[in-house]
Amino acid sequence: MAQKLGYKAMLAQADAEVQSVTVDEVEGMQDDDNIVIVDIRDPRELEREGMIPGAKHAPRGMLEFWIDPESPYHKSWFAEPRRFVFYCASGWRSLLATQVAQRMGLDTANMRGGFSEWKKAGKTIEQRERK
Repeated sequence: MAQKLGYKAMLAQADAEVQSVTVDEVEGMQDDDNIVIVDIRDPRELEREGMIPGAKHAPRGMLEFWIDPESPYHKSWFAEPRRFVFYCASGWRSLLATQVAQRMGLDTANMRGGFSEWKKAGKTIEQRERK
């Protein structure tokens, strides 16, 4: 069976549908109570690399379930009237996550370049404790 839609086409489609912001813009959002910065990376990535200070963690595999209020896994902070800025390691997973969250009704943005761009820019990193 031939592949109908590859990841490059999916990323291009998501990029056309969602707003992306720079790491500098995200840094300026950190103290805004109307913004929630959401790290969707795997917990092992957070333990190894750290994360943006003040960011919340929502693993990509649980995102739809955490957003939907009808899900038994719903997280109430996703129901708050805020803007959610998603990031991952390089910006690909978060681009797709941002698209999904937007389709589910959230006000969203994607941090272009992901956490690797954040680190490259010399931004502050918070270490996550191992559980």
